[in-house]
Amino acid sequence: MGLFTGLLTLPLAPLRGTVWIAEQIAEEAARQMDEGRTIRRQLAEVELRYERGELTVEELEEIEDELLERLRLAGELDAADWRR
Repeated sequence: MGLFTGLLTLPLAPLRGTVWIAEQIAEEAARQMDEGRTIRRQLAEVELRYERGELTVEELEEIEDELLERLRLAGELDAADWRR
């Protein structure tokens, strides 16, 4: 971008900054949604492994606790939903 173009588009700098911030927020929201989906899939896989006899009750509870904590930290799990 040349000097002349830079000077002409200078008034648009706040708008470009706002658009950049909005894009960053959208990307972070998408990452968090993907993380929640991934954790929920892992919970389902752990339950399936337990049903197949690959895990003991203690192992299941330990893994579930870790995954539910990650889900809570990701904002996907309300505190009231924790260990019903």
